[in-house]
Amino acid sequence: MKFVLIFGPQAVGKMTVGQELEKITGLKLFHNHMTIELLEPFFGFSPEMWKLSNQFRTEIFKAVAKSEKEGLIFTYVWAFDQQEDWDYVDKVCEIFESKGASIYFVELEADINKRLERNKSPHRLEHKPTKRNIEWSENELKETMKKYRLNSCKGEIQKENYIKINNSNLSSVEVAKKISERFNL
Repeated sequence: MKFVLIFGPQAVGKMTVGQELEKITGLKLFHNHMTIELLEPFFGFSPEMWKLSNQFRTEIFKAVAKSEKEGLIFTYVWAFDQQEDWDYVDKVCEIFESKGASIYFVELEADINKRLERNKSPHRLEHKPTKRNIEWSENELKETMKKYRLNSCKGEIQKENYIKINNSNLSSVEVAKKISERFNL
């Protein structure tokens, strides 16, 4: 079993890269907005929505980890200056590691102009209805970037199976191929 965690700031391309990696590897993609888009119409971006989202994700992780499936790709916005995000990543990885899975960390980074451009892409808006209010989405992207550190510092992630890719000028297909080749997926 393999668990691939793709992380980075909003609109960096996590879902799109995950979709391409899914095509190459056959691992299923569970992108973070799958639970958000389900729950937001009922609860908005409230504490209850986030609580339920985390509960749903945890149960899905547990079910996949104990299944006969090859593994899972999951996307996540990791605030490196927030201990609860480190704890969450540890908890998720433990679910898979406890069942003997190999864990792969993929960090994406891109410059702000590229992210703002991607934030408006038809593909993103098709899969993420909560991002369709572009003015709100751009403001949230910029404010989150000021409030949190959404990419790691050099040497901060001490995992054997880790790669950091600046995908500002790479296609999602190119990035997925790099990931697949690096980890032999």
